[in-house]
Amino acid sequence: MKAIGFNFTKLNVSKTGELKNIENINIETKMDVLDLKEVKANLLNTKEEVIGVDFEYIVDYKPEFAKVNINGKVLLTLEPKMAKEVIKGWKDKNLPEDFRIFLFNIILRKSTLKALQLEEELNLPLHVPMPSFKKDSKN
Repeated sequence: MKAIGFNFTKLNVSKTGELKNIENINIETKMDVLDLKEVKANLLNTKEEVIGVDFEYIVDYKPEFAKVNINGKVLLTLEPKMAKEVIKGWKDKNLPEDFRIFLFNIILRKSTLKALQLEEELNLPLHVPMPSFKKDSKN
């Protein structure tokens, strides 16, 4: 399996209210595959199949304070046997575990970075903690 293409098709971030107390905020992240299909592609010197995946990645701030909504497409190459298994599984909304983990890691990595950038631009609390230095408590 290899990712040969990735692009965002929708970037939407909105603040719908004022943050009163950061202690009471709950941030939920959701990722979903919207569509999956075989893509006709003639790749040189390969017998691999190409699968196109449409996805959605959402960061929801509760209570209703803000929302980040990202949609995109991923193109993956797969061995023909695995491609058939993935297409068949998608009909029942049941993707093979190896494929699902590989796909979700790609989406998670790219979308989390983009969401952090959008959150920073709107001065929203980040949905994942950033590394930081702390004073040594031994002194």
